[in-house]
Amino acid sequence: MKTRIKELRKERKLSQEELALEVGTTRQTITSIEVGKYTASLVLAYKIAHYFGLTIEEVFDFSDANKI
Repeated sequence: MKTRIKELRKERKLSQEELALEVGTTRQTITSIEVGKYTASLVLAYKIAHYFGLTIEEVFDFSDANKI
């Protein structure tokens, strides 16, 4: 799944570690989400979006969600 997390982090000059601490996860999880190897849980997606003051849909691209 594509996300805007890396772009949003860079705009705020945040490291992956700093974002991870803010949303209660690990740097490795943030890395995996950014490169599309891991899909965030709904709770984590909400925490990330809320941290940036955005909706989940503004951070995560669901256009491929129906392709199974």
